[in-house]
Amino acid sequence: MKPENKIQQEIVQYYRANHYGKGIIFSVPNERTGGYVAMKPLLLTGLLSGVSDLIIVEKGRVLFVEVKTDIGRQSDKQIRFEKQITELGYKYFLVRSLKDFKNILI
Repeated sequence: MKPENKIQQEIVQYYRANHYGKGIIFSVPNERTGGYVAMKPLLLTGLLSGVSDLIIVEKGRVLFVEVKTDIGRQSDKQIRFEKQITELGYKYFLVRSLKDFKNILI
């Protein structure tokens, strides 16, 4: 089984190679941990636990993509983020492979 970060790398490389000029894909590195003193400045400047691994911005749409392994599960914070995003009318996807990702782009 591929680790989550390898699946995410494949997705980013695929999108950038095949969708250049159509949109942008980027990650939000929000997996930091630490005590209150270490985390407070990050939280005050916008760190938000549960944000999807990848965000894709294309003309007329924004996609939020959470990457998991075959057995990976969303955390409670990720589930809350998904709920907020879908309530705002945006698309949120959980993908477990590059094939899954390709299917959401159709």
